[in-house]
Amino acid sequence: MIEVTNQPPPLENYNLFLSDAALREALKRENAGWASENLERLGQRLGTPEAIAAGVEANREPPVLKAFDRYGHRIDEVDFHPGWHVLLGLAMEAGLHTGPWAAPREGAHVARAAGAYMLAQIESGVYCPVSMTYACVATLKHAPSIAAEWLPRIFSRDYDPRFRPVTQKTAALIGMAMTENQGGSDLRANVTRAEFYRNVGDRHYYKLTGHKWFMSAPMCDAFLVLAQTAAGPTCFLVPRWTPEGARNAIHIRRLKDKLGNRSNASSEVEFEGVHGELLGEEGRGIPTIIEMGNYTRLDCAIGSSGLMRQGLAQAIHHAQHRRAFQKFLVDQALMANVLSDLAIESEAATVLTMRLARSYDESDEAALAFRRLVTPAAKFWICKRGPTFAAEAMEVLGGNGYVEEFNLARIYREMPLNSIWEGSGNIMCLDVLRALGRSRAALEMIVDEVREAVTEDRRLAAFVATLRDSAQSADESHARIFVRNLVLALQAALLIRHAPCEIADAFCATRLVGDGGGAFGLLPSGTNTKAIIARAAPALN
Repeated sequence: MIEVTNQPPPLENYNLFLSDAALREALKRENAGWASENLERLGQRLGTPEAIAAGVEANREPPVLKAFDRYGHRIDEVDFHPGWHVLLGLAMEAGLHTGPWAAPREGAHVARAAGAYMLAQIESGVYCPVSMTYACVATLKHAPSIAAEWLPRIFSRDYDPRFRPVTQKTAALIGMAMTENQGGSDLRANVTRAEFYRNVGDRHYYKLTGHKWFMSAPMCDAFLVLAQTAAGPTCFLVPRWTPEGARNAIHIRRLKDKLGNRSNASSEVEFEGVHGELLGEEGRGIPTIIEMGNYTRLDCAIGSSGLMRQGLAQAIHHAQHRRAFQKFLVDQALMANVLSDLAIESEAATVLTMRLARSYDESDEAALAFRRLVTPAAKFWICKRGPTFAAEAMEVLGGNGYVEEFNLARIYREMPLNSIWEGSGNIMCLDVLRALGRSRAALEMIVDEVREAVTEDRRLAAFVATLRDSAQSADESHARIFVRNLVLALQAALLIRHAPCEIADAFCATRLVGDGGGAFGLLPSGTNTKAIIARAAPALN
């Protein structure tokens, strides 16, 4: 029998939280240090072989649509792998779906962001209903009667996967159905119609008829849906069951065969007189839903940052245990340059997402302006860097990285989704320009944010001066350049102020000066790669 040698052990039985210095430091800095003990426990559970295997198996055996029962009755149910239920239950137990709303306190959104960041590393599919449920609360509050009925179950940390009316359940999850095949991101082009049919007290019921090209996590208990009334696009809550206890007429035509995110069901549906309840005002559906969109966009940045961290952890772990040409890979100068560059990119993404999450804990005018501008910007650039990052991390593992048994292939397939979901890159950049158009003071707020770091690094000072000048002439055709530079300035400032000097210096040298060409492993000579890798390396228990 051939003896297998020179292969790294699996990266398991490790604590995702304790192994991540950048995350732990950001948690304390952004007012959520009180959550460290709970996050340490979550990090340990997510790093077990059982949790890791649950994610692998749930992707290997994707959800299955059961449109009809054996007698031909329409049931429109979806069966998920047991691993899906295990991880979704773990996420809800940790409060990642609604913890900051159910138990508000300083730093609650940051603490939740840290947990979601770790969850995404193990399985991004279950992150989808967790994110939508988290984001829906801001919208449900537009209708106090609906909120009073639904929020107690949404806030529950039980996981109740039973398909039955929500009044018979201990917990609820919320999805969304916005996109139609003829409109895509242009929600005003939607053609699904909503017709009023009755009032019950202060609640207004409608019948919805039409289709949705994407409805995520179709076994959620209800969905936020946009449909047209005479007044224009309007937001509705559409439950899976009617108030009378009948299955709502949400007919699942098929489940999408996706590149990644395969453990999660994404569906194409038809509405045939579906019962829905008005949320907000008729014709004001897009403004009603937009706050929910901000939270899910935040989660796209968090999710991509988490996937970067997992790709980095896998790459460093492999390089620490794999020998080639008489040395471990991690001790070879060029590989160390690549790994260090990946570590710098990962830390830059982490510190910005946690700083952004802090703005969701704050309600003053500056915080609101910060998140209005930085949420789409961070989503654009962090998510755009994701696929390139994953490809480089995969390459560290060589041929093994390209094999499905190793999770780098799954991460690579997962990465593009966060860039597409909740508005693609162009939509994000145009959103940033709109935010600047509404308030020219918004850019000065960013300048104030980075002012302390500017005094410490001449490269950042020159970069910010150019950024301010370019803001005056920023147009659609150059929006991506401007938004990239906005994010790089924020990341550089955060690293200068809070990261070890070797990380901040290398970031500024390669991201603010010249053109790195988009590849990794281009750090200048003299970079302390050993220290950077040691800071980022995962540690087995």
